[in-house]
Amino acid sequence: MAEVIILPERLKKVREERGLNKAEAARLLGLSKMGYLRYESAARTPSYQMIIFMAQKLKTSADYLTGTVSDPEPKEYVISKADDPALFALISDVIDQKNPSRDRLLAYYKRLKGLDKQ
Repeated sequence: MAEVIILPERLKKVREERGLNKAEAARLLGLSKMGYLRYESAARTPSYQMIIFMAQKLKTSADYLTGTVSDPEPKEYVISKADDPALFALISDVIDQKNPSRDRLLAYYKRLKGLDKQ
């Protein structure tokens, strides 16, 4: 696999858009402040696995952080059963196409969001 390079200005932009200072971003990522600063200043290149982890924690995409796309919105989410069991169960029910409640759950969500009037 070719080396993937993070764009430090995008890492900084996402951090700032999320309202995080450098120390908060470091804590969120499980890094020391100095470790985080090395990524944001391009003094160190994170592994691809670390880029994916950063993207998940900062609610963006690895493709955005590496400059592949210009849209910072994530294209997927990772939901941990340990972090949020109720949300995990809900998503499990919604993605299960054989679940008889799926259509009702989606219809209710659309009503809540006002998407059923479009």
